[in-house]
Amino acid sequence: LVLCVLAVEARGADPWVVYEGGAGPGKGKHVVLVSGDEEYRSEEALPQLGKILAKHHGFKCTVLFAIDPETGEIDPNNQKNSPGLDALGQADLMIIATHFRDLPDAQMQYVAEYDDAGKPVIGMRAAVVAFRLTSPTYEKFSCRSRMWKGGFGQQILGQIWMSHHGRHGRESTRGLIMPSAKDHPILRGF
Repeated sequence: LVLCVLAVEARGADPWVVYEGGAGPGKGKHVVLVSGDEEYRSEEALPQLGKILAKHHGFKCTVLFAIDPETGEIDPNNQKNSPGLDALGQADLMIIATHFRDLPDAQMQYVAEYDDAGKPVIGMRAAVVAFRLTSPTYEKFSCRSRMWKGGFGQQILGQIWMSHHGRHGRESTRGLIMPSAKDHPILRGF
């Protein structure tokens, strides 16, 4: 029994982050931020956004991650596991920044129930292709859906993916900073 208790303690806390809200316009409201993309680093950006929303605006924020079920580590390349989606049952807002997730039905059920409740969604970056599901149960959410034209992206977020950005990793944009704006705080580090 002692070994079982120690093993559970060594496993650590839940594989998500919760920022408790304080005072502010969001007091009493719960935002669930769902990360999971292999390109845009939502596993780094969404905890930062959640902390800002909690600390400065009062929202309780739960941030979920793509988790490798064998190691328990955050793995944005793991498209098949995003534990904690049951938090959507108490959410007032979902912010999603996923890309081509193929989640099991038991996890997609929470996304479907949230959607069926008509609650608000904010999609970030590649969320127009949030899901590419192989199970037929929630196929309508898939970016290749035959049930819902454009799947989750078009039906929930109002847009579909059109094309990728240029020649990724080989192109850039030259930026010229106006001398009158060179000391503006937004341009620090440029």
